Formats: sequence, structure tokens, C-alpha cells
Amino acid sequence: MKNDLLKIKKSIKVASCYISIIWLIQFFEIITSISFSQFGVYPRTTFGLIGILSSPLIHSDLNHLISNTFPLLFLLPAIIYFYDENSKTILAINYLVPNLLVWCFGRESFHIGSSGFLYALAFFIFFSGVFRKDIKSVSLSLIVAFLYGGLIWGVLPTNPRISFESHLFGAIVGIVLAFILKNNSKTKKYSWEDEEVEYGGDLEVSYKKGYPHS
Repeated sequence: MKNDLLKIKKSIKVASCYISIIWLIQFFEIITSISFSQFGVYPRTTFGLIGILSSPLIHSDLNHLISNTFPLLFLLPAIIYFYDENSKTILAINYLVPNLLVWCFGRESFHIGSSGFLYALAFFIFFSGVFRKDIKSVSLSLIVAFLYGGLIWGVLPTNPRISFESHLFGAIVGIVLAFILKNNSKTKKYSWEDEEVEYGGDLEVSYKKGYPHS
């Protein structure tokens, strides 16, 4: 029980730190009227490489930021708590690799926002349930499907102002990582899972120069 409380505190702390950073950056942009969009991923350019690290921290406006914040409030703690010993690897890969793929294959535009990260986390959790088929993973998978099932439409190029590439690559990375880790035993196991039963049977916006944001 004590260990569970420590994990809960850790998951909330890490999620709060990340969300605080993206909000502070947005407020700084608003207060100073300075845009950090040039630090997004700009595919196949040297200066665009910095976006692999910085683009998830930058958002076009408050609506964009809010739309990413609420899912992250659930997805980040879920990864950290339920996939405890693998959480650093999961978060790092889901944070960086979608941006790297956008840099390699995305449209020539500044891609910013946490949506690629968000998609990677959501698809990782959902497909972990599909691949693992244990009670915990399936339960989380159903919750993600219920809360964020509409994310599936984000991987399609329905709006030129939205970086569907970030969504698509995030989804792909999440699925592939879920498959790779499907047999990994380093996940949280509840005490009651070991007891013998005695009866009964986780908007990415593309910026072009002079292009309006969503």
C-alpha cells in the first residue's frame, strides 16, 4: 500500500511538471508576444532538428494547449503508475521518435504541440491491452477507447492546418512499442492477482510561414 502511494505521488509529480512547463511557455509567449513556433520540427532541415526535443512543449494558442492538456492529465500518470519500471523508456521513446519521423517524412512546415506525444501514449496504452490481455492492460485499454476513441480520426489529413503526420507517427510508435513490450514483465502487479481464488471463477498544429493556426 505504501509503495502504491509513492507511485501515485510520483506519477502526479511527473505529469504536473510536464504540464506546468508547457503552460509556462504558453503564458510567456502571450505576455511577451514572442512566438516559439520556429522551434518546432521543420522536416529535413538542420535547424528543424531542435524541434525533435522542443516541439511538444510549444503550442499555437490556449485552445491548442487546453486540448492537449486534459488527455495528458490522464495518460501521463497512467503510464508512470501502471508501467512503472518501463515508464522512462516508454515516455522517452513516445516523446522523441514521433518527432523524428515527422522530421524525416512530414510536410515542410513547423510542426508544434504535444499531440504526437499524446497519440503515442494513448495508442500504447490501448494496444498494450490488445497484446497483453491481462486484466490491468485490458481495463486501461477500455478506458482509453472510451475517453479518446475519437483520436483515430486525427491520423487522417482532414485539415491542412493540423499536423496529421504527428498524430499518425505518434500512433504508429505507440502501437509498435506496445507490441515490443507485450511480454515484458516489468509492469505493476497487484497483490490480489497472486492470491488463490477459493470460490467462483494515454492538436498538433503545422505552421507555415504566414499560415493561420488552428
